[in-house]
Amino acid sequence: MSFDVEKIREDFPVLSQKVNGNPLVYLDNTASSQVPSLVIERGSEYLKKEHSNVHRGVHYLSQKATSEYEAAREKVCRFINAAESKECIFVRGTTEGVNLVASAYGRKFIGEGDEIVLSQMEHHSNIVPWQLIAEEVGARIRVIPMTYAGELILDEYEGLLNERTKMVAVSHVSNSIGTINPVKEMIETAHKFGIPVLVDGAQAAPHLRIDVQDLDADFYAFSGHKMFAPTGSGVLYGKKEWLEKMSPYQGGGSMIRTVTFEKTTYAGLPEKFEAGTPAIAPSIGLGAAIDYLNSIDLDAAFTHEHELLEYATSKLGAIEGVKIIGTASEKASVISFMVEDVHPHDIGTILDQQGIAIRAGHHCAQPVMDFYEVPATARASFAFYNTKEEVDKLAEAVQKVIDVFG
Repeated sequence: MSFDVEKIREDFPVLSQKVNGNPLVYLDNTASSQVPSLVIERGSEYLKKEHSNVHRGVHYLSQKATSEYEAAREKVCRFINAAESKECIFVRGTTEGVNLVASAYGRKFIGEGDEIVLSQMEHHSNIVPWQLIAEEVGARIRVIPMTYAGELILDEYEGLLNERTKMVAVSHVSNSIGTINPVKEMIETAHKFGIPVLVDGAQAAPHLRIDVQDLDADFYAFSGHKMFAPTGSGVLYGKKEWLEKMSPYQGGGSMIRTVTFEKTTYAGLPEKFEAGTPAIAPSIGLGAAIDYLNSIDLDAAFTHEHELLEYATSKLGAIEGVKIIGTASEKASVISFMVEDVHPHDIGTILDQQGIAIRAGHHCAQPVMDFYEVPATARASFAFYNTKEEVDKLAEAVQKVIDVFG
């Protein structure tokens, strides 16, 4: 059976609106995906009938909210195939997940003269937290180089690893150029040296099947708002043996066992890393988004996305004056491109006038822009609710940009 994209689109109310008098063509899914009615309704139901704080009350609403919050954690556990739900820490998104590891792992296990290995295509959220801890403890950042096609050079990666390397942190899928990195192979290489690996899965979770046990990832972080859930939701998966060794990230309510002015003892996992009142409604919404993803044919959805990527690459690549940035052999549904002599912000503005939403800028990946010697790119990114007709509109609008600027 073919993938019924029109039926899928009915699940996303935002897609039926008009922008600047034109039907909305939403191609900024790498920044944030849209939210299906099922998730919207689940969030509304929680706020109308179940809202209360979790883990602290004996009354009905608190017990109900706690039950739904922890049920969402179980859904996450199954979705990424974690060994135990206690290995799934709720965070506000990938950024907080990386900061948690950089702080709680870094302050305990990284010292002066040690090294942290990142890749050249990382999002700022997987660069800056490691720079902060490196500056604090006197460690050094090492960088895995990439080819002009946008593929990491694995021989050079292995050459960076040594007894001083205390962490490898790498994106599963590049947000700026769409490259799917061979993270399973990279993890295996790092583990030969006894080095743990954190994977930034923000762009992978919506587009690939994630199995953290098969990857053997030590840490894996992803965001709800990129996988059809509300903002403020996300997950840090960590192997239990690492999480138990790490110090808490923040102090406050819920993460304690006992508190005196002389000494505090900490709760077990996952509470140890969830200080204070969590993002209850967004986390329950993330659980609902996982329910939605489990209700559709995900393999067919991912195939549809790949077909969109190939079609868009062909359509844009055929336009004279358009240059696609990042041409890796394995890519997720992201196309970054330039139009000769036209700034990407102007491209984005003209497309917006026609109801087409793309992203223009450095995509929080300035080292990638520096590598390609460009200030910014225009980026179109697809989800399974996008269509080939929308790609045609994108190509027509890009041609109009060229015509306008002559």
